[in-house]
Amino acid sequence: MSRTLAIVILFLAAVLEAGGDALVRSGLHVSGVTTRFALFAVGGLVLFSYGYVVNKPAWDFGKLLGIYVVCFFLVAQLVSWLAFNQPPTRSTMLGGVFIVAGGIIMSIF
Repeated sequence: MSRTLAIVILFLAAVLEAGGDALVRSGLHVSGVTTRFALFAVGGLVLFSYGYVVNKPAWDFGKLLGIYVVCFFLVAQLVSWLAFNQPPTRSTMLGGVFIVAGGIIMSIF
């Protein structure tokens, strides 16, 4: 598998995981049983899809999941900002610098 394809798959998995988490979170804070159930059901389906997408390829699980953490961090911050109006704080951004640096180190060596 090419490196580019692996990164695309990891970003897709990150979108599915962060999106599924956001759907479940929204379901926890909404009134109405039908809406809550629908958000939980769709969120669960999206989270299952994440698990399938990230585990289907035959790759070095530890190394690529380490790089996946970078993808998930970036997507989760974007979802948090756009869906919940919670922009990242300075400390979150500083921690993110270390997460991204770790992903760069893992992908180079």
